[in-house]
Amino acid sequence: MKEIKSIGLFTSGGDAPGMNAAIRAVVRTGLYYDLKVFGINRGYDGLVKGDLFQMDAKSVANIIQRGGTILKTARSKEFMNAGGRQQAYDHLQKIGIDALVAIGGDGTFTGAKKFIEEHDIPIIGIPGTIDNDLQGTDFTIGYDTAINTVVDAVDKIRDTAESHDRVFIVEVMGRDSGLIALRSGIGIGAEAILIPEAKMDFTNMLNRLDKTRKNKSSRIIIVAEGDEAGGAFEVADRVKIRFPHYDVRISVLGHIQRGGKPSCMDRVLASRLGVAAVEGLLAGKSGEMAGLLGGDIGFTSFDRAIKHIREVNPNLLKIAEILSL
Repeated sequence: MKEIKSIGLFTSGGDAPGMNAAIRAVVRTGLYYDLKVFGINRGYDGLVKGDLFQMDAKSVANIIQRGGTILKTARSKEFMNAGGRQQAYDHLQKIGIDALVAIGGDGTFTGAKKFIEEHDIPIIGIPGTIDNDLQGTDFTIGYDTAINTVVDAVDKIRDTAESHDRVFIVEVMGRDSGLIALRSGIGIGAEAILIPEAKMDFTNMLNRLDKTRKNKSSRIIIVAEGDEAGGAFEVADRVKIRFPHYDVRISVLGHIQRGGKPSCMDRVLASRLGVAAVEGLLAGKSGEMAGLLGGDIGFTSFDRAIKHIREVNPNLLKIAEILSL
């Protein structure tokens, strides 16, 4: 294996709180091991266009607490074809970059896998996505901050819901994964949680809403945007049809869930995985994602990591049902 003397670093896909903490960790770990570290702006798009710059300790000063990503992120149609990937590789060769660290989700790792197959360049991934839907890590960077953002927002919504005796349908992110909805729903004491991984008996849910109406001054229904029920607006329509006397309101939290300062958990997770990614490259690893499994660092192949988690913890579903009474 070729000795690694220089690494490139980029963020790709949707931004997630804690990405900057991961960037900081990768840069400082690279410098600790006497490596040159190059930042790549706007993910694969910057890689294709050669938008790279050398980073030092000052480059990552005072960013651990910042949301978003200082390296930016963007989609790249060019990288999706062989010609674009060849351009990207040529830029790396010209500068002398021996390996890459990719921070992102399944799309990021799918692109990295293809790049390795064609050009045999070592790449280690760091899971940065608020959805927490990657195999091979208990938590992804950004997930903890996102669910705490939801909890904070819905706590405020419940204040006004109780004042007016309203039913609020709150839609959270999760087109392909209901993990944000499930965990935050338990955290705020939702009366119902609708997620794509679990088939909801809508009639039973409506019956429970009616049963508990006299005992509660507010009711909160959390809906993952990808739920088969059709999102917050369709759920609200169905509630209104059954209970026309309910004062039903809708709140779509949207991209507020991606922003804000990362939580301490996300900062520590990003720091641990950033160090692990660089040390993994130096140990000869490639085509793998660094993750946290049972409190310990582990590595999972891109092939396995990008297979979305299709089942949620049944105990969490049971807890949500029991506590919704």
